[in-house]
Amino acid sequence: MTTAHTYLQSPTASYEDLRRTFQPIFEKIGEGSLEREKGRVFPHDQVRWLNDAGFGTVRIPVERGGFGASLEQTFLLLAELGTADANVSHIWRNHLAFVEDRLNAPVSDSNDQWIARFTSGAFVGGGWTEANNLTLANIATTVTAEDDHWIVTGSKFYATGSLYADWLDVIGRGDDGALVTALVRADDPGVTLIDDWRGFGQRTTASGSARYDRVRAEAGDVFPAAERFKYQAHFYQIAMLSVLTGITRAALLDGSEALIDRKRNYPQGLTAVPAEDAQLLQVVGEVSADVFAAEAALAQSARSLDHIVEGRLVHDEETAKRRLIDAEVAVSQAQLVIIGAALRATTAIFDALGASGVSEDRSLDRHWRNARTLASHNPRVYKARILGDWLINGKDPVPDLAALGRGGQGN
Repeated sequence: MTTAHTYLQSPTASYEDLRRTFQPIFEKIGEGSLEREKGRVFPHDQVRWLNDAGFGTVRIPVERGGFGASLEQTFLLLAELGTADANVSHIWRNHLAFVEDRLNAPVSDSNDQWIARFTSGAFVGGGWTEANNLTLANIATTVTAEDDHWIVTGSKFYATGSLYADWLDVIGRGDDGALVTALVRADDPGVTLIDDWRGFGQRTTASGSARYDRVRAEAGDVFPAAERFKYQAHFYQIAMLSVLTGITRAALLDGSEALIDRKRNYPQGLTAVPAEDAQLLQVVGEVSADVFAAEAALAQSARSLDHIVEGRLVHDEETAKRRLIDAEVAVSQAQLVIIGAALRATTAIFDALGASGVSEDRSLDRHWRNARTLASHNPRVYKARILGDWLINGKDPVPDLAALGRGGQGN
């Protein structure tokens, strides 16, 4: 079923078919992940491989040149990519979110052009977070009308994926004071992208600064922020949780390989061969349960977004708010589950490995560093309280991002 008003369509893809298409590319990306991590080598080729294969169009209906995937399928794929390389997976967050936004947008000539850009391989990066510790409540970035176009001026940070992008998604204050988002070309001479991300994890995601000095945006590429898709914040969060789920799985796989490779055990060990030591096997078994929990939480929370889309397709306005609340609850619960699982797994796996597990040759610490970095983007410390307030007192858990002065991207 397709709604006549937007580009959304009921999913038609088979996950098995999607995996057959993309898993070989994920495996190829994974082959060089460790060396890229050690040398802080930016994965330009790896992003291009995925783009050439149409990864950026997984959510676009088949009839418009995409794969017709559900949101659940999309995020499960993103998690598999996260297992291969957490940096590459995170780079796709802003692109996939803007594709979702245009799928929710009214059918028009300008939006037809955006769908065509996506299917032609255009890649979107960028970020909304203001530089200099400003929030959306006191945003300094401006999007000003000039003749038949717009002019964007301002500074951003957490500009994830920008160095790989053809287009940059920027939010600013319009002439009337309302927030608008503008898509500008990354190669415009007024755009300056700076690799000044200094986090100890996710080091090649290009999450540093972006500056815009009177950058031109065309009339069809500027949209009121209030009209962005309603489950945008949920989308950004689940994208992050997808990467965390992938990291959790990677810690299990790499840790298991390291345990198999161990040649000697401690005197206190139960066997001479570490891979046969029941206590060490228990560690691996517990980490596998963390992977299971993360994967299950990811799938269920992603289905809550598909439920929102189902309502959109049948124009069910009566239950729209309820579907949004259900998604907020599911994503918040998933955040608590997945972050906990990721941080436990990336730490506990070392208990099965001994001193050899901390070798820089393996760089197993990257899994914890990447997980801790992603987990810090949207603090879980508040989530349990908000959930409890909803369950006990019925307080609406869906955040009013405008009132909070936040951007909705979880940075």
